[in-house]
Amino acid sequence: MTPTPAPQRLEAKLLYRQLDSLFSSLDPKLTQAQLVRSFLDQLFETLRAGLSLRGGLLYSEGGDGFELKASFGAVDGGAPTRLAEDALPLQLVFEHRVYLFPSPDAEGSLHRSGVGHRGPSAAIAVGKRPRRHLLVFLVDDGWVQEELDFTLNAVRAALGARIRDERVRGRFREAMAIQQSLLLEEPPGFPGYDVACRSVPAEEVGGDFYDFASFDGESLGVAIGDASGKGLPAALLVRDVVTGLRMGLEKNLKMTYVFSKLNRVIHRSNLSSRFVSMFYGELDRDGGLIYVNAGHPAPLLLHGDRVESLERGGTVVGPLPEVRYRRGYAQLAPGAVLVACSDGILERRNAAGAYFGEPGLIRVGREALSGSAESVLEAVFQAAERHGENRPWEDDATVVVVKRDTAAETDRRERARHGEHAAG
Repeated sequence: MTPTPAPQRLEAKLLYRQLDSLFSSLDPKLTQAQLVRSFLDQLFETLRAGLSLRGGLLYSEGGDGFELKASFGAVDGGAPTRLAEDALPLQLVFEHRVYLFPSPDAEGSLHRSGVGHRGPSAAIAVGKRPRRHLLVFLVDDGWVQEELDFTLNAVRAALGARIRDERVRGRFREAMAIQQSLLLEEPPGFPGYDVACRSVPAEEVGGDFYDFASFDGESLGVAIGDASGKGLPAALLVRDVVTGLRMGLEKNLKMTYVFSKLNRVIHRSNLSSRFVSMFYGELDRDGGLIYVNAGHPAPLLLHGDRVESLERGGTVVGPLPEVRYRRGYAQLAPGAVLVACSDGILERRNAAGAYFGEPGLIRVGREALSGSAESVLEAVFQAAERHGENRPWEDDATVVVVKRDTAAETDRRERARHGEHAAG
């Protein structure tokens, strides 16, 4: 009689390589449930010989218990389609995250709960409520407790990290979708004015934003802001502020009241440790600008050698329960340029630690004053990037430029527009 060969033991030094290889082979588009199921399927085939595995089961959280989602290998004796959350074996597994049941007859064993064959078993728990998963392994004779314990702890740590990474990526995708839904690709047209805007996040998702509102072609609302924080919390805060601002403006409420109301709402939303700085102004056809500055870096109004900082308003939105805001007023003469930016531009540092600052913004704005709004915006970004020696942005960088046409520019723009229509 030919002796049965001993199972090939899994060397610890190869385990992490195999786990990495398993993860790299998985489709990155899989949902969490699909990820766990696909991983367990391949894991069982990879480790069954080295760990004397007989079968495997996957239970996933649903309702008030755990539902059977998949089985692998031989599951003699069957398995219940549902396990109660308060079952003793589940309590042991979720308390310790990895738990071995060497005796099938012991109180609290998986076998006594109807799971699998009359033999040893082990289980690991991954994920967080309400998306936890229970991975059960049924073991044949010849298993080594220390090897199984070590391997399953390594598997739990690796799979848990992958799930956390997927959760973070999911949050970034949510935040990016929110941010992209708020930022307009192109500003609305406003007769007699040239408008340009751009926002560059320092990370995947930033807290900067800009927005515009058109009022029957007679006036244009311009907003720029910066929510503290990054990622999903900042994106949600921006969403609330922009939505609240739009709703208030649609009801024709006074901007000072809208800002005070926004402040109360954000303060009561349990985000009082966060804040939003924001500038909002309404520009009419004749160049009059009524605005409120809620703690945002003051936009600059440039015309020839004249520079005006638009500072009037109040403090940032959010930290204080009650804030009163005041309106400011400015006038854009023909040829004047309004440049609004976030502190990512102003606080851009060079190698010596010096800021780009307001002087840099004024200098660049004056040099590009005769060009279009887009050329002014491009000049600001290029100058700030050069100042930072082309290093990655340390903070979100946003610029909005509004230029009032001169009579010659208005005529040229109208001729170009009519020419396009004729050509069409």
